[in-house]
Amino acid sequence: MSKSVNKSITLKEVAAAAGVSVSTASRALSGKAEAYRISSATEQSVRKAAEKLQFSPSLLARSLRSQQTKLLGVVLPNVANPFFAAIAREITLAAEEEGYLVLLTDSQENSETEARLVDQLQARQIEGLVVCPVGIENRHLKSLAKQKLPLVLVDRGFDDPALVSVTSDHRAGAREGMQQLLEAGHKTIGVLQGLPETLPNRERLAGVQAALEDQGLKYDPGLIAGHNFDEASGYAAAKTLLTERPEITALFAFSNQNALGALRAASERGRTIPGDLSLIAFDDHPFAAYLAAPLSSVSQDVNQLGRVAARLLLEQIRTGKPPEQKHYQIPVQLIQRASIQPPA
Repeated sequence: MSKSVNKSITLKEVAAAAGVSVSTASRALSGKAEAYRISSATEQSVRKAAEKLQFSPSLLARSLRSQQTKLLGVVLPNVANPFFAAIAREITLAAEEEGYLVLLTDSQENSETEARLVDQLQARQIEGLVVCPVGIENRHLKSLAKQKLPLVLVDRGFDDPALVSVTSDHRAGAREGMQQLLEAGHKTIGVLQGLPETLPNRERLAGVQAALEDQGLKYDPGLIAGHNFDEASGYAAAKTLLTERPEITALFAFSNQNALGALRAASERGRTIPGDLSLIAFDDHPFAAYLAAPLSSVSQDVNQLGRVAARLLLEQIRTGKPPEQKHYQIPVQLIQRASIQPPA
């Protein structure tokens, strides 16, 4: 009678098939043959027996012995957003190269949900954590740092020396984006901001203000609207500004999702882009170059954000200590397309 494929093969059976002791089989399969002076022939014999029997060592048993689960956690505010999805992909690829499995979660732009997910990931014995935080509350993240769990924040970091973070140069990018609109001749420019309390939003507003000061223009809070980085906020903010301030000739959207909302609001009001309304977005997107009026943008190096975050996390796991440099800033790039023209 043939052996059932569902039978759970044990290490003892592998050892018997290879004609060695259980301890020798265990050492050969765990990569410790040389350390225990197990011959190459014996090691190969054990591995062939394990392969033939389709033996898979218990991950749980292995983790209990080694105190390693090979699990990493990633918390994103919105998995569906291409910006965060690209960051997660880079982290996942880097983790897999080192033999780690990534547990991906979505906080739905909610700080309480984010804190709960962090607790749940810790309960699964993760060895390290990458968080793209909502950006408002950081007590649960500071608690992780005190517990010495390897942790890296990406994008919406905090002004906290205890937390390792990787962000884009938001201020310089917003300043350059605003300069493009000003140099095209625009004087009344509406700003569609994201989540007001977050570091990226504050830095981008500072960049806008710096660009205005460079041109000797006043910073007008009445030209700022919005409450989140999503499409709905961009739509509502653009609709409000274009209604209350019809003299506006250009919009600066603080995310590609905000820009999508702006496009819809402008279309509803019969404002063509760039015919009588110029538009630039902070964040590029695959769709940007293929719009009827290709969208100018301040492009973040999303792949680099993910790679640097993964490197910092894996280094912490290997060394057991945080990096000397806590804050990393990735340069951005201005991409000029047809959505910016001089005022009509």
